[in-house]
Amino acid sequence: MRWIKNSIEPEQVRKLAKRYKCDLLTASLLQRRGIVSGEDIKYFLEEDARYLHIPYLLPDMEKAVARILKAKKDQEKVMVFGDRDVDGLTSTVLLSNFLSEIGMDIKSRIPTGEESYGLSLETIEDFAKDGGKLIITVDCGISNYVEVKKASEYGIDVVITDHHNPQELIPEACAIVNPKFPGSKYPFRDLAGCGVAYKLISALRFALKSDLYDRKLCMLNARPASDSYIIEAVKIKNLVVTERLCETVPPYASFTDTKLPSFLEGQNILVWDGILHSRILRKIFGDDFSLPLTDLAPEIGKIVGQSAGKSLIRIREFSRINRYADSALSELDVFINLFISAVQKRDNIFSIEDKMDLQLVALGTVADIMPLKNENRILVKIGLESLQTNPRAGLSDLIFKLGLSGRSISVSEMAWQVCPALNAAGRMGHPEKALAFLLEKDPIKRENEVSELLNFNEQRKKLGSECWDIVEPIIKSSMPDYDGKLAVAYGESIYRGITGLIASRVTNVFKAPSIIMSFCDDVVIGSARSTRGYDICSLLHKCEDLFIDWGGHDYAAGFSIRPNNIEAFLIRLKMLALEIELEESDSERSIYIDAELPLSYLSPSILSIVKRFEPFGAENEPLTFLSRGLVISDILLIGKVENKHVKLTLDTGKYKWPALYWNAASRVKQDFDIGSKVDVVFRLSLNFYNGSETPQMTINDIAGPAGVS
Repeated sequence: MRWIKNSIEPEQVRKLAKRYKCDLLTASLLQRRGIVSGEDIKYFLEEDARYLHIPYLLPDMEKAVARILKAKKDQEKVMVFGDRDVDGLTSTVLLSNFLSEIGMDIKSRIPTGEESYGLSLETIEDFAKDGGKLIITVDCGISNYVEVKKASEYGIDVVITDHHNPQELIPEACAIVNPKFPGSKYPFRDLAGCGVAYKLISALRFALKSDLYDRKLCMLNARPASDSYIIEAVKIKNLVVTERLCETVPPYASFTDTKLPSFLEGQNILVWDGILHSRILRKIFGDDFSLPLTDLAPEIGKIVGQSAGKSLIRIREFSRINRYADSALSELDVFINLFISAVQKRDNIFSIEDKMDLQLVALGTVADIMPLKNENRILVKIGLESLQTNPRAGLSDLIFKLGLSGRSISVSEMAWQVCPALNAAGRMGHPEKALAFLLEKDPIKRENEVSELLNFNEQRKKLGSECWDIVEPIIKSSMPDYDGKLAVAYGESIYRGITGLIASRVTNVFKAPSIIMSFCDDVVIGSARSTRGYDICSLLHKCEDLFIDWGGHDYAAGFSIRPNNIEAFLIRLKMLALEIELEESDSERSIYIDAELPLSYLSPSILSIVKRFEPFGAENEPLTFLSRGLVISDILLIGKVENKHVKLTLDTGKYKWPALYWNAASRVKQDFDIGSKVDVVFRLSLNFYNGSETPQMTINDIAGPAGVS
């Protein structure tokens, strides 16, 4: 196996460390991973919720909030409709709980039994008969054109919150909140469905808590230039800049000859240091000139203490937000960021309730394998920390039963233990059981429900094993038919509830996009998963004329199709497979090393560096290190059935590290033994055992002298 450590420029590392005030090792890790822009670095070095994007930047957010507040005022019946998977469940629980807590009449609904993904006509008809007036979709809805139209005919409005890729036919909803919506200016497109639902809740919290909701504000800053003055102004609504003006004006200019009158007309103008700005404006436009200015510096200084009594230029020097800007922020931008931070703090936007919500957001984001970059890193990090310190009802019961209580929970533990336990009910045809469990307030009822979920999970494991034995040989024999670039399997013996699970496993094992289909009476249900940079939706889009329905995002999608269209579908897939281009995958032959650590660095304190780069997951793999000259002081063969794995003790000279090396028993006494001095490629983590956490290595590869010492 090749060990690859890409070269980086030491001078660039030093510059990065100095600019972003981090240590040289952190800077080198960022540099080697290509994380070099301020915007990207920010989400590795910061974890405060104030770095999250403003929710009102999402398309149609104002419309969605206004319609929901109207429903609250008019006491309308509202349905929150989600999906049956973990992302959909967490989205449904998040929004249902919040709307119920603010006094709204809420019905929670997800597809059950054999119902297909997304809104159904039957659901809409039943809700209309019940007097319903508003449906809010979470983690679905963007493909429900027909259903939304039918809802409108019944006099039901639909607010769609979704993160799946929009198709050509866009539903005529009263609001569509989706970061992937055409023309969206939201800075990050890869929120999970629960992330979008959380943003809607954040926007509603602002609307209910802040006296600034829906108010139009104007902020201004004037400053001298070499032989003129620069006047900048912005209009802000719901903490989002909606208009911007920048004008260079000579001394003794006529105010009416500038663009300022029309921009400032009717505005209460907010400034930093009212006395200074009155003086500058008189220098520009004459001694008798005045504008209605409101000085925010004193009020903001009380809320953001370190800004008190300082100029915007001075504040910019220590501003953490300015640190990550590609170019120095203007004084007005410093003012805007100060204003937003002060409002968020004053109105307690990020409360304890907010952190509790982020536990569910972390769960859904991890379950849907969303990229752990940009604000997803903060959402998941805060959610995991909150889950450790104060788990919400339902999740506390589940993690206790799974043996994860009282300690930090990693993304991998969440992905491999918590998420499958919640998903199992849906995979076994009873997703409503998981929804009821997460919504349940009675701890006695939850005790019974969590046991039922874990029972479903055991059934799911058994079915998955049986189904894999069927699917694996089909894939092996059929992949050549798809040019080796696509894995396809279908049949009546493939259980519908686990097609997504099997598709994910097929993709992981065969390193190719996969499509797994289950025959269910008069319809075939399919799940698609992807890898190696291939957008699976682009493939399904070319087959949409054959589908009853379909939808998804870049790496995961689903569809339904009539049995009589299967043959045509398979023929088309074989043709389209010839066009598939996959990114090169040599992960099994090569290990990419993030840093080579001298033995003196291998103390428990190195875990603080690892923690900085967590959470690890999609598009942010765990850090991989190389150290040379470690001595093996102990070896133990381990395994449940047979001793296939190796537990080592590695001596650095000062510290001894426990290390696990999976499937490496055959290498003992062949490539290394007790006393061998070896070079090791490894990852670092905390191991929880008997109530305590200890540092641990997980070995990727070992190399040493020929033979053993």
